[in-house]
Amino acid sequence: MGTCGLVLRAVVHSASVQDRAGAKPVLTGIRELFPQVGLVRVDGGYVNVVDAGLVGRAAAHERLEIAAVPRNADVKGFRALPRRRVVERTLSWLGRCRRLARGYERKTAHAEAMIKVATIRPMTARLAGETIEPRGPIETEAARRLADDLKNE
Repeated sequence: MGTCGLVLRAVVHSASVQDRAGAKPVLTGIRELFPQVGLVRVDGGYVNVVDAGLVGRAAAHERLEIAAVPRNADVKGFRALPRRRVVERTLSWLGRCRRLARGYERKTAHAEAMIKVATIRPMTARLAGETIEPRGPIETEAARRLADDLKNE
């Protein structure tokens, strides 16, 4: 996902695939498609001392830097992490699509195609200069925080 919240690449696989293993096909060849991508932010599940293969492979083969955004262990409950709101907002937009709300698709290629179709709405709204109005308190708060972050940058 780009910094604007648009999906750059989507790969669907079975639930038995670990996150670190599932990230490899997503990152493979991403620099050829999007040369401006140099930093990939991930949560702590993607990098650890047991399996550092993803970080090393991304640096060596894809020329990407992977930066983990660690969760604060002292905080109880949910706390929004830096730049994480962009991801959560985009997933919320995709969640509006009824077809993505459940696992209706039998083939992974069909599921990937439906994700691409669902991303058309925010992309065309941006091209047309329209804003997507948030629905509900969670999307409203995420939009407010994103606007604050953009002002501070």
